[in-house]
Amino acid sequence: MNSEFVISVAEKGIMTVLIISGPLLALALVVGLIISIFQAATQIQEQTLAFVPKIVAVLVALVFFGPWMLSHMLSYTTEIFSNLTRFIG
Repeated sequence: MNSEFVISVAEKGIMTVLIISGPLLALALVVGLIISIFQAATQIQEQTLAFVPKIVAVLVALVFFGPWMLSHMLSYTTEIFSNLTRFIG
């Protein structure tokens, strides 16, 4: 096992994490921005107003993107386990 192989496995792992978490983080960012604009326009400074819609949006996104995220994680895990002999030997 050489350094290029280790770096490629680590790169694939990081890319998988970014691809899987990307839609949820982007949705939380957009919802937070909309809530912040609403708070600035109405001068409501309630701290919990920013968190509850983000939590609800992320939970809805988990229901929507969950099967896709799971299939992507399973394909990466299958690839790692199928190359297990390359890791050891």
